[in-house]
Amino acid sequence: MGRDVTRTEDGRWLVVDGRRWRAQDPGLPDDVRARLLHHLGVGRSGVRTGRRSGDEEAVGRARARVQAAKTGLGERGTPWWEQDDDERRRRWEAALAELGDDA
Repeated sequence: MGRDVTRTEDGRWLVVDGRRWRAQDPGLPDDVRARLLHHLGVGRSGVRTGRRSGDEEAVGRARARVQAAKTGLGERGTPWWEQDDDERRRRWEAALAELGDDA
């Protein structure tokens, strides 16, 4: 069963099955987006694995990784449309540094 996904006219929000979610920052360079999405996927996997094993410390670390990745993507924190280009760049650079991926 497919999900009903639409984007608002202003491009700031995705609507998934009637629920609104903040869209990723469209100004992210492709390589930065790919790196942040990788960390997001690893973090989500870590949450699942930690929950299955009952390791709350691992779940906490994985959730922090998800938070950092989503902040870097512009899905959390100050809305990307309220930031200038320098602030947006600092946001994703800080997220990558927090994730240990500041290459």
